[in-house]
Amino acid sequence: MLAGKSKEDGMRRIQALLADWLRMENVVVLTAAGCSVGAGGRLMAGPKERNLECLVLDAVENCALTPEAKAVVAWKKANHFGSGNFEEWLGYLFNASSLTSSDKSPIKSVRWKDDVALTADGEKQLRRFIERAIFAECALELDRRELSGSGGASESSGHFSFLAKLIARDATLGRTHLFTLNYDTLFEQAMEELGIQYFDGFSGKANSRFDPAVYGLDVYYPGDVAEGRVRRFDKFLQFYKLHGSIHWRMDEAGRFRAQHQDLAFAKAYRGADAKAKAAKLSSPEFDAIQSFGILPTCQKFTQTLDMPYAHLFRLFHARLNQPQTFLIVAGYGFGDDHVTRIVETALMNPSLVMLVVEPNPETAIIERVKKYQGLGQRAFVLTERVEPGKSCSYKVATFADFAQNVMPDVKWLDDYKRLRTFEEQLKKANEPAGA
Repeated sequence: MLAGKSKEDGMRRIQALLADWLRMENVVVLTAAGCSVGAGGRLMAGPKERNLECLVLDAVENCALTPEAKAVVAWKKANHFGSGNFEEWLGYLFNASSLTSSDKSPIKSVRWKDDVALTADGEKQLRRFIERAIFAECALELDRRELSGSGGASESSGHFSFLAKLIARDATLGRTHLFTLNYDTLFEQAMEELGIQYFDGFSGKANSRFDPAVYGLDVYYPGDVAEGRVRRFDKFLQFYKLHGSIHWRMDEAGRFRAQHQDLAFAKAYRGADAKAKAAKLSSPEFDAIQSFGILPTCQKFTQTLDMPYAHLFRLFHARLNQPQTFLIVAGYGFGDDHVTRIVETALMNPSLVMLVVEPNPETAIIERVKKYQGLGQRAFVLTERVEPGKSCSYKVATFADFAQNVMPDVKWLDDYKRLRTFEEQLKKANEPAGA
């Protein structure tokens, strides 16, 4: 589409198209792990310093495991370690755990390769440490100094800009629906900081419980504050966590509850070495961590059939099949078949337009989108234009770059940042000398 155009003309063309697509009645966003990289998020493959498998197993290996559990981890580290098949291996582990964990099960242990017989207690112990390690690696926090420009702020993760621009649509259009596969709470943190109201499937404040009926609600200004007529609250969206969240838990009655907590302890964990991480995983702070979602195993599809995930995936399918739908896909590698099938089915919707944001022009995602284009030229991919002889920079067409430089600007975000900057200046001016 942009062949023969200069970078400047290409950018103007992209922004004009994006502005038109964002005026469609139904805007749906699908995000995944790639959107959290700017805030320290981990990936299923890639360099060891941000590879979820490497970071988790390096820490767990140093925990107080049974000899058999240590042997199972050692086998994985010796076979395709960090190559992207972490989900498959976890699937075997959790399947073995389900065979031996029940009191009614006649199976005492499962014999692994290298003649390792892992007992129910060893499997339970190993699974508990892995869940805690995954939780800690995903318990990310946004750097709020980004909004005020104060010293020490890291590069933008893109969340503030993305959400501010996403909800700047005409309030008379349909509400934006944001779906994410991530466990982290980065979007929630950004929405609360920006004053964006959202429904996430839970009702209540002190001890929220899952109630899908909230997705049928909306937020309005009452007539007495809106020039005598009721009108829609503009800073609002519907939010869905398809694989669960680190702030979800299950109560004694088997109902899902949601309760945010201080994540400072997890920041200290991610900055430690493997041995220090192992010590933290056994500390009282981590004892309270329970199962929090659909973990990255090859059984993810089966788990989506349980509640509340079945509700969320049904709503995802329904939103993509609405008339006049614009779908933005960011940070997703099309590796989850149960999610990809829903997207591919939605391409049969004759009024759907899909834009995939992908920083790597050499990935298989590009060829996948080209195949989708054969269904009607309504699938597009935004990626870096690499000059001959050069390699991908991984700085263009990232989630942060898309949010900051491609999406249409909104004035209220600039005003908000100026307000935060002014507040920081006042705070510093009132600090005692030498403080």
